[in-house]
Amino acid sequence: MAVTQASRARRGMSAGRGAELAARSREGSPGAGGFAPSALGTREHWDAVYERELHTFQEYGDTGEIWFGEESMNRLIRWMQKHKIPLDASVLDIGTGNGALLVELLSRSIIEKEGLSNITLKVQDFLTLPAELSAFHVCIDKGTFDAISLHPDGAAEKRKQYVSSLSRVLDVNGFFLITSCNWTREELLREFREGFELFEVLPTPKFSFGGRSGNSVAALVFQKT
Repeated sequence: MAVTQASRARRGMSAGRGAELAARSREGSPGAGGFAPSALGTREHWDAVYERELHTFQEYGDTGEIWFGEESMNRLIRWMQKHKIPLDASVLDIGTGNGALLVELLSRSIIEKEGLSNITLKVQDFLTLPAELSAFHVCIDKGTFDAISLHPDGAAEKRKQYVSSLSRVLDVNGFFLITSCNWTREELLREFREGFELFEVLPTPKFSFGGRSGNSVAALVFQKT
């Protein structure tokens, strides 16, 4: 398995603070644009967040928060190990943020043992990617689609652009792993219905309130058809 591109192609996203993105409006369905527009969906907001994180790291050595918590990373790593992603596979971390997932892969020596030696960080807008970014075997999203969904200017169209970009960079039969705190399983199935099929639902923490139960986040694996 080889991580050949670990893109910071994020149109407004953080590697932590999952609760911030759960600021959705329930007045309409997500498919109808039912998210409350928020600065959390802008690149400027997250540029400022990461500037502060970088300053904190330089001054105190704090590497920053883990988006959706440590278990979210472990869940993805377990899936990659379980399905024995090939040694020559290319993996795109869409909106890698502070690179916590890559650091975890390194700390576990997965990169050294499995051959993940070619890591490239790129700052790109995932919605308008250059042609050379393509042919990835695995794409990972931990909250970037959530942020795009909160963009105050044309979020519905940006979601369509996201799906189009994903379809272009992911190989046929490639896998897309998405973790979301704003979208349910059913909603994600609808958003990625064109060109993708559900491969696996990953287990996530559950909660109960008012006699009803649900999941704090949705984690799905799609395969490009």
